[in-house]
Amino acid sequence: MKSKPDAAHDTTPFGRLSEAALRRLVGYQLAQATITTSQVFEALAGQPCELRPVEFTILTLIHDNPDVSASQLARALAVTAPNIKLWIDRLTQRALVERVPSPTDRRAQHLRTTAKGAALAGDALTRLLAGEQAALAALSVGEKAILVELLHKVARCRTKPA
Repeated sequence: MKSKPDAAHDTTPFGRLSEAALRRLVGYQLAQATITTSQVFEALAGQPCELRPVEFTILTLIHDNPDVSASQLARALAVTAPNIKLWIDRLTQRALVERVPSPTDRRAQHLRTTAKGAALAGDALTRLLAGEQAALAALSVGEKAILVELLHKVARCRTKPA
């Protein structure tokens, strides 16, 4: 006889559907967890800062890596050159990012945040850290650190493009 699923551990968070085999899939659990973090992002950075998640990511990477190239960003985020150019163009149009000519290669451009972009990146990050802390209050500080470390390890399993 099959036992009833434990609502806290064996069912979907709100639909109370049995997760059955899905419970063991990392991809499924990541997708479910993304629902929570996406809600935090939209409420605290998306609407108030008028940022999409990819824009926040690119803006923050540029801020943390001054003089990064578009091709480096594209590789880091596993997106095509035309896509990264589109996102950088949007951030440039909003005066959040600037293109700076390379002093050694006239064809190359480096990317930097403007003062406005740096302030927005910092504000959005502060909002998101506080929002995630509240949303993930069920996790201890240690559990959250372990989760972040494990997710980083999973991300590093990505294969390099051919």
